[in-house]
Amino acid sequence: MLRKRIIPCLDVKNGRVTKGVNFLANRDVADPIELAKFYSDCGADELVFYDITASAEGRTIFTDILKKAASTVFIPLTVGGGISSLDDFDRVLKCGADKVSVNSGAIADKTLIRRAAERYGSQCVVISADVKRQGGGYRVYGRGGRDDTGMGAREWIKFCVDEGAGEVVLNSMDADGVKNGFDTEMLNDVCSGLSVPVIASGGAGSAEDFVKLFKEVPFADAGLAASVFHYREVEIPDLKKILAESGVPVRM
Repeated sequence: MLRKRIIPCLDVKNGRVTKGVNFLANRDVADPIELAKFYSDCGADELVFYDITASAEGRTIFTDILKKAASTVFIPLTVGGGISSLDDFDRVLKCGADKVSVNSGAIADKTLIRRAAERYGSQCVVISADVKRQGGGYRVYGRGGRDDTGMGAREWIKFCVDEGAGEVVLNSMDADGVKNGFDTEMLNDVCSGLSVPVIASGGAGSAEDFVKLFKEVPFADAGLAASVFHYREVEIPDLKKILAESGVPVRM
């Protein structure tokens, strides 16, 4: 049985890790390089870096922080924010990223995922979908949760996987930073039946939330979180012990 992954997420703004609630009111947390090393040393399976204002500001992603982080940590690194072209993929991968996460860029250019997968391989291409409950369904948002695309989440994610995305991150905008647990209903409704790994993001408030995630969404490959790790409310070694004791396979 494949082991479930635990992935801290570092939202970076103006060179610092920040965290908000429902994609708003971000506050300063820490230096990204120091935090990345801490997570690598304490047993995180992977790290995700998001430049959270790159798309909204129409600029390319940070590279200096990425290069330092890649030379400091020795676990897989996924990077996103402001990815809108193959040149962006190329630059980020050359800076040390293992995978590239794209959201707004793929919404703007429906051919981007296919072209990136053909050039770099599907294993390098991650579709990160910011999704919000709306009108009894699930809607995809772009530009860091600022723009309602009008697209249904399940249809959009399936399209991206069919185009060559090798991994899916489902970000629940409603659950983001609230710490009431992952939106397992959304995950089951939107991502069931996909042929690629699915990472759940948004809502983690305790170790038990991760246990519930993997029990109620057995196809989920990983749980991604920020606040509970940043503020040391959940320690990764303790979390993995609890998961293992609950019958969830993890890398200790």
